[in-house]
Amino acid sequence: MRHAPIDPALFGANRDRLRALLPPRSVAIVHAADVLPTNGDGTLRLAPAADLFWLTGIEQEESVLVLAPDAIDPAQRQILFLRQPNELLATWEGEKLSKDKATAISGVATVRWLADLPTVLHTLLCDCDRVWIDSNEHERSSTEIEPRDLRLGRELMHRYPLHRYERLQTLMRPLRAVKGAAEIDLVRRAIDVTAAGLSRVLAALRPGVMEYELEAELVGEFTRRRARMAYEPIIGSGKNACVLHYLDNDQECRSGDLVLIDVGANYGNYAADLTRTYPVSGRFSARQRAVYDAVKRVFDRAVARTTVGTRIRDWKRAAQIDMADELVGLGLITAEERARDSAEEPACRRYFMHGLGHSLGLGVHDLAPQDGPFAAGWIMTVEPGLYIPEEGIGVRLENDILVTEQGPVDLCSHVPMDADEIERLLEAR
Repeated sequence: MRHAPIDPALFGANRDRLRALLPPRSVAIVHAADVLPTNGDGTLRLAPAADLFWLTGIEQEESVLVLAPDAIDPAQRQILFLRQPNELLATWEGEKLSKDKATAISGVATVRWLADLPTVLHTLLCDCDRVWIDSNEHERSSTEIEPRDLRLGRELMHRYPLHRYERLQTLMRPLRAVKGAAEIDLVRRAIDVTAAGLSRVLAALRPGVMEYELEAELVGEFTRRRARMAYEPIIGSGKNACVLHYLDNDQECRSGDLVLIDVGANYGNYAADLTRTYPVSGRFSARQRAVYDAVKRVFDRAVARTTVGTRIRDWKRAAQIDMADELVGLGLITAEERARDSAEEPACRRYFMHGLGHSLGLGVHDLAPQDGPFAAGWIMTVEPGLYIPEEGIGVRLENDILVTEQGPVDLCSHVPMDADEIERLLEAR
């Protein structure tokens, strides 16, 4: 692992939270993610399965966690299964986890080799009623490739058809949404890495620099700080800033344009997600500043509403109403168009067409109940934007907000966003 070791108490506490929700005579099974192919004999770097990592801290392929809280043998109440190390694997892929190392990372005392899984599962299933199978039930997920969890689930249903099979995600989704102190610290670390990368971008930004050169500044700083990209960064200058998922990052940043940078570091598998919009020449034009300040006002009001008990649909709708008012002031829609605003046909849709934000944690779009309500411990991005292709102006501002009983806490408040401060920083280079 690239990141510093994480206290296994985090993963033990997470297992305790899940076990407390499992009904009597249950067995829950959680797999590592598949190693995905590219071209020829190539493969992608393993993306650790978020649920397995949340429960164990394990990042090795083909690993399996089995929880059976009511198992007769106490040693079988939580078992971690791993690939057995051998010389061939060590030569070609590097050192694999030993049993002792896996216990040190996860806090799971019973570690067995993967070859033992069928026999152990048979023993456990013969004394249980419910089998909890994990799956990717994110509302934006693609299920074109059947994952390991579902492949095993299908096999178990064939072999043990009289058991009751349950969806583990009904339990994991609300659990994962609420972050404890250790998880919040890891998100803060990812944010700090991202902030350092953005500081390097500000130092390098000037007319004539290429978008990919700014990306290189981010990659270099993230790597030095033991982090990776949490997602493909968006670095769009001029009209490119109006493309919501612009990824080419191959154009010149020209004098007089804005550059929108949507980027986040992944540290210890926890993600940051920030967006800043900078003037390439060092100062905003009057029109750019008016658009920027409008987005900033919507941002500030949205942050203030990121409170315990708020429903996501209401939170988003309030921002749409705010943005419609700003659009009238900017001359982008008429008062008559503003008067026709509705939840079904928001008046701001032409210029602000995406959501307001999403849950953040072990993934940029982390698991959480789709409409909330927000609870203490949630981390939400707040990211309003205005996109005016005909003027070559795109502005989005985004920070990561912790929901607490005392009100919202902006975890990114130390990363410059105020327009005057940004101009001062660019002038002082």
